[in-house]
Amino acid sequence: MNAIAANANKKILIADDDSSIRLVLSQAFTRLGYQVRATGNATTLLKWVSDGEGDLVVTDVMMPDENVFDVLPRIRKDRPKLPVIVMSAQNTLLTAVSAAEVGAFDYISKPFDLDDMTSAARRALAKPADNEASKAQARAVRDERLPLIGRSGPMQDVYRTIARLVGADLTVLILGESGTGKELVARALHEMGRRKDGKFVVINLAAVPRERVETELFGREDGDHGKLVEADGGTLFLDEIGDMPLDAQTRLLRVIDGSEPALNPKTGRRPNVRIIAATNRDLRGLIQQGLFREDLFFRLNVAPLRLPPLRDRVEDIPDLARAFLLRANREGLPSKTIDAAALERLKLHFWPGNVRELENLIRRICALYAEELISARIVERELADQQPQVQGQEGPVTLATLVERHLGGYFAEQPDGLPPAGLYDRVLEEIERPLIQLTLTATRGNQVRAAEILGLNRNTLRKKIQDLGVEMARGRR
Repeated sequence: MNAIAANANKKILIADDDSSIRLVLSQAFTRLGYQVRATGNATTLLKWVSDGEGDLVVTDVMMPDENVFDVLPRIRKDRPKLPVIVMSAQNTLLTAVSAAEVGAFDYISKPFDLDDMTSAARRALAKPADNEASKAQARAVRDERLPLIGRSGPMQDVYRTIARLVGADLTVLILGESGTGKELVARALHEMGRRKDGKFVVINLAAVPRERVETELFGREDGDHGKLVEADGGTLFLDEIGDMPLDAQTRLLRVIDGSEPALNPKTGRRPNVRIIAATNRDLRGLIQQGLFREDLFFRLNVAPLRLPPLRDRVEDIPDLARAFLLRANREGLPSKTIDAAALERLKLHFWPGNVRELENLIRRICALYAEELISARIVERELADQQPQVQGQEGPVTLATLVERHLGGYFAEQPDGLPPAGLYDRVLEEIERPLIQLTLTATRGNQVRAAEILGLNRNTLRKKIQDLGVEMARGRR
């Protein structure tokens, strides 16, 4: 009750041409004790602001009379300390970055979760936005060819995180399965950030022979300089950091914390490098196995950024497929279109190879089929042909076989063939989490239906969601 009473002296100005949005937000903020004024146009909003009203503005991008990207600079000029939250249904990376570029405190995609909106409002009212810092966060390259595609909820979280990180020089750890676009995100952070005029240097630690990793990264004493010196003034992208040998991990840690001088012979100074690392492996699990240094993990995990697998954002598949068709045509493959039934079939696939697998499928179809229209029949044929086969066995590989292969490789990686204690619980957790996540995605977050499908008590399911850190579908509880 005290918190609600404390909100009574704060006024929130809402601007959206959709009356239902204005009503929902007005009711939500009023229940929290805030004063509220709402309008459907930018002209009225600007008048209120110029009259000194409001402690926070929540506005849509597209208004009947003006675009908020034109309005916000005027608000900034009149009231530089007034925080503004921008919301938009045009859910692209460019929208998120543009909002930050013109000084928005935060960007919320539509349809929004009320909890996300009220949380952003509390933060904005607690600490008004700093215009210069917001602009510095969003120094962006406005390149329509930036290869980050998708308007889904999970991708909005990625865009918002990128928009917040581009103006900083923090070390970033990108987490995600193979094929989710980790290098593309790393390049976006570099090309949109303050180091965009420097080099973006990549070393894939899974592709370099283990005995050559240190030489590739740090160079040789005879003057052959490594990637670290090459990236001086720019960004060093350590792809598949989970595959780095322990000796190289130790040396990298010493370089990062300054205990080992790594000098650029041209300048005589330590290389000034931003490090972005990425992995598809569970680094915490590798730490438990003694295969990854915990202190290096904490050095790298300053700003974690998790990329969603394609199966968790299937609504992005049509946009991705069409973009890959255009890209394939630009590269000389025959021009093709894809029908709605084919797109729906693509959404049903599990996509273990994620976005990279989808792009390869599209390119393969463009190259191999004479039809100008890609039908569901063509997609079905190609997906069926790609199912993994067990040698000497008809039909697709079974889950049991896949698990056996995975565990066999895991046992083989252990120095003495024996994993650390607690293997049973770790394996069950790895299976349970995606099983529950996929079921919730299929039921659009309906826990009652998900519990029925899984054969679990609803309270048991709730506890597992909490214990396993399963992400809920947006807007559902």
